[in-house]
Amino acid sequence: MHDIRAIRENPAAFDAGLAKRGLEPQAATLVALDEKRRALITEVQAGLARRNEASKAIGAAKAAKDEAAAAALMAEVAGLKERLPALEAEEKEAGEALEARLASLPNLPYDDVPQGADEDDNALMAAVGAPTVLAFAAKEHDAIGPALGLDFETGAMLSGARFTLVRGAAARLHRALGQFMLDTLEAQGYEQTVPPLLVRDEAVFGTGQLPKFAEDLFRTTDGRWLIPTAEVSLTNIVREQILAEEELPLRFTALTACFRSEAGAAGRDTRGFIRQHQFEKVEMVSITTPEQSEAEHERMTGCAEGILTALGLPFRRMKLCTGDMGFTAARTYDLEVWLPGQGRYREISSCSTCGDFQARRMNARYRPAGEPAGGAGSSKSPTRFVHTLNGSGLAVGRTLVAVLENYQQEDGSVAIPEALKPYLKGLNRLEPAN
Repeated sequence: MHDIRAIRENPAAFDAGLAKRGLEPQAATLVALDEKRRALITEVQAGLARRNEASKAIGAAKAAKDEAAAAALMAEVAGLKERLPALEAEEKEAGEALEARLASLPNLPYDDVPQGADEDDNALMAAVGAPTVLAFAAKEHDAIGPALGLDFETGAMLSGARFTLVRGAAARLHRALGQFMLDTLEAQGYEQTVPPLLVRDEAVFGTGQLPKFAEDLFRTTDGRWLIPTAEVSLTNIVREQILAEEELPLRFTALTACFRSEAGAAGRDTRGFIRQHQFEKVEMVSITTPEQSEAEHERMTGCAEGILTALGLPFRRMKLCTGDMGFTAARTYDLEVWLPGQGRYREISSCSTCGDFQARRMNARYRPAGEPAGGAGSSKSPTRFVHTLNGSGLAVGRTLVAVLENYQQEDGSVAIPEALKPYLKGLNRLEPAN
C-alpha cells in the first residue's frame, strides 16, 4: 500500500516509479480522489460543528423568547441532520475508492533494480559452482524419479493434473531436505513455526495477494484461503501490532504445504515436479526497521545460498528486472539452480524486500527506541512502519529435482549429498525400484 501523503508531496517521483514497471501515471488521479475525500471530511466536520452550535443556540433563543430565531435555528438543525448522513456516506465512498485504487498498484522498485520487460532482462549478480557435467547423457528428473517414488500417474489419478504422489525413496529424500533446511535456518536465528494453512481475507490482503491475484489462490467453502506460501501466515504475525524497536529484527521460518492454482502458468512445466498445485516450501520472513532492511535482504539471500552450497548444487543469483518482479517487492533476488537434465538454470528461491509496502496494508508498526510509551496514536508515542522481507529457503520439491538431476548415476541411482546423510541414516545413495 502506498502513502497518499508521499504521493501528494512528490507526484513526479511516484509516477516515475510506476513507469519503471510499465504503468501509466496515477498520481494526478490519486491526488484528485484524495482532495475530494478531504473536502468531504472538512464539509462533514463543519456541518457537525454547526449542528452542535445551532442546537445550543436554540436554547438561548428560546430563553430570550425569540421564537423566530429559535424556529430558524431548528429548521437549520433539521436540514443538517438530513444532509449529514448523505455527506458521511459520500465521504466513506470517496475514501474506499481511494483505498481501492492505492491497493491495486504494485510496490515501487528501488533505484538499483534494472528496468526491463521480462526474465530476459534480469541481471546476473554471481554464479557459484560450475554447471554439473556428467560422463553420460543426463536425464531429466521426470525420467529418473518414477523408479525412486515420484508417482505422477497416481497423483493425477487421485487429484488431477499438477499433483504427484511422492513415495518410498523419493519421500525419504523429500523429508530429509525439508528438515535439513529448517535446521540450517534455525542455526541462523530463524524461529521455527508451524503456522495455519488456512487464513482470512485480511491476511492475504496484508501480503498483497488480494484483491488483485485471487484467481491464483484456492478458497474454501467457508471463505478462508489456502496459503500460496507461508509468507502470508508468517508476515501477518505482526499485523495490527506496535512492536518495540528492541524486538527487531524478528525472523521466522516454517516448512509448510503451499497451494497455488497456477492460473497464470497454463501450459508451463506440465510434466514432472517443477510446477505443482500443492508443494512444500521452507519460508523465511524477517520483520525489521527501515535501517536494517538492506543488510537483512543480503543476509536472507545468503542463508538460502548457504543451503544450496551445503548441498553441492551449482546456482546463480539474479537481480530481477522491473517487469519480472512480484507485486509487493521493491527488489528481488532469484536463486537459480543448475539442472543438467534440462541443461539450464531454474528458479529455486526468491528473496524479496518489500520496504513498508506490506506493513501499511497490515498496519504493522514499531516504536523507535527511547521514545515514551504513551497510547497508540498519541503524539507522545511516535511510531513508524516496519519493513518486511520474505524468501524461500528453499522450495523443497524443486530442490529434490535438483538433487536427482545433479547427483544422478548412470545406473539410475542417485548419490546422497553429504549434508543429507545424517537425515537418511547414513544412506549413500537411493536405488531405483526393480
